[in-house]
Amino acid sequence: MAALALAALSTTTAGAIEVSGDVAPEIVTPDQVVTRESADRVMDGPGKSSAEIAADRALGGLPEVGAGDDIGPMRCDNPVKQWVQVSGKTNYHVPSRWAGTSYKDGPGGSMKVSVTKSGEIGVEVGGTVDASASVLVAEVKAEYSVKVVGKVGVSVGHTYTHDIPAKKYGHMQYGSWGYKVNWVKYKTSSDRCGKVKVGSGTAKLPTKEVGWRFWATSS
Repeated sequence: MAALALAALSTTTAGAIEVSGDVAPEIVTPDQVVTRESADRVMDGPGKSSAEIAADRALGGLPEVGAGDDIGPMRCDNPVKQWVQVSGKTNYHVPSRWAGTSYKDGPGGSMKVSVTKSGEIGVEVGGTVDASASVLVAEVKAEYSVKVVGKVGVSVGHTYTHDIPAKKYGHMQYGSWGYKVNWVKYKTSSDRCGKVKVGSGTAKLPTKEVGWRFWATSS
């Protein structure tokens, strides 16, 4: 995978510096969305048919039973299956995660940044068990009718200049304007009448929309 780097210039006395410890706020506010454009290179990812959606929603409606209660002979005819359910969709800026992608400058003045190398941003999955990125892409598409993708490409360019509030430090980060969701993985219970929780976590999924995010801090 090619690396994505940002060239940063500054109108302040000190040049722009690469950020290591300043983490972007979790919640994206409208004032942080400084550019938004459509990427040229996208790996769309799988979807689900209407029959698959209906079948998984039927399984999702089964009562949840604890692992210790998952005993007994088969009494229902639900399929033996593992599946994922998603919830809690929020807007999320999925940043590039490699060196040279986040910058800080100030206090005050302005900062100018530009993408100098191409690269890719993919789905980020975290949790107590493994969950397939492709499965999550398909599930989020089905549940929310949003155009999340498996990967989005970032090309060279995208130069942008942003003013920094007086006495504040500005941060600029390139990434994809996507979503964050919670996920839970289930399996059919032994008697096929309920569902058993296997694990859970969060996922951050990109879309084909990319751009710069800006935020300011006091130090």
